[in-house]
Amino acid sequence: MSYKPNLAEDFAFSDLHCHSYCSDGELSPRQLVERAASKGVRILALTDHDTTDGVAEAEVASQEYALKLIPGVELTALWGKRVVHIVGLGFDPDNLVLKDYLQELKQLRDRRAELIAARLVKKGCPDLLDKAKALAGEGQIGRPHFAQAMVAARVVDSPAKAFSLYLGAGKPGDIKVEWPEMSAAIECLHQAGGYAVLAHPTKYKLTFTKIREMIAAFAESGGDAIEARYPGIDPGQTRQIEIAAQRHNLSLSAGSDFHCTGFSWSELGKYPKIPDSDMHILHQIL
Repeated sequence: MSYKPNLAEDFAFSDLHCHSYCSDGELSPRQLVERAASKGVRILALTDHDTTDGVAEAEVASQEYALKLIPGVELTALWGKRVVHIVGLGFDPDNLVLKDYLQELKQLRDRRAELIAARLVKKGCPDLLDKAKALAGEGQIGRPHFAQAMVAARVVDSPAKAFSLYLGAGKPGDIKVEWPEMSAAIECLHQAGGYAVLAHPTKYKLTFTKIREMIAAFAESGGDAIEARYPGIDPGQTRQIEIAAQRHNLSLSAGSDFHCTGFSWSELGKYPKIPDSDMHILHQIL
């Protein structure tokens, strides 16, 4: 069974931002495709953090469910001193420039994990590095894995408590990393034949004046699109983002940012839909 496009319908039944357990999601790439198909999604982009390890498995599964799979990734980058996320779509996963770039990001993440573990030990916790690595499995290790390890070691009674006491912003386990600049992430995606999307612009705890500055900088760096619709954004914010996108000649993207089955508000395919518009990034990708 193969995907048969019907763009007038499929754009409304797309999800261009979601995660598998190859980064910090719950499901395998195959399970993610199965769930997306069951929710009526017809076009899906797997966008794990700083890795494309799940794309091949998701592509195979997509053939079985008549679902169009778009290769994706969510790159961690810096705008000034602020961490931002750049979703890459429609690139060649085998591109050597992209592979080298992702390997560098993996090394940064591994080094951060070592520093987090050391900081937690100084605060009286056991050494949780090996446990966090085991919980990450083949995926990218991050603070959520340390939170799970802390619960397992009975340091705290919930992942939320781990973040509030040890891992959240300004806490001992909040290790800053010198991620690549936003412009470098965009250039890498372009070299791999893909498109760069500024992810969830209202989630960076910025004023709208700063959001507009960020969007302008993203456009000046060669970015292609902005996520304008995703769980938690209100219609007024969406309108402001769409106005900024028009001003800077950027396309629009949208997705659930799905991570796990327990969060009904970010279910696959569940987000405010982009109306039929020439600005949709899928016009460029498909």
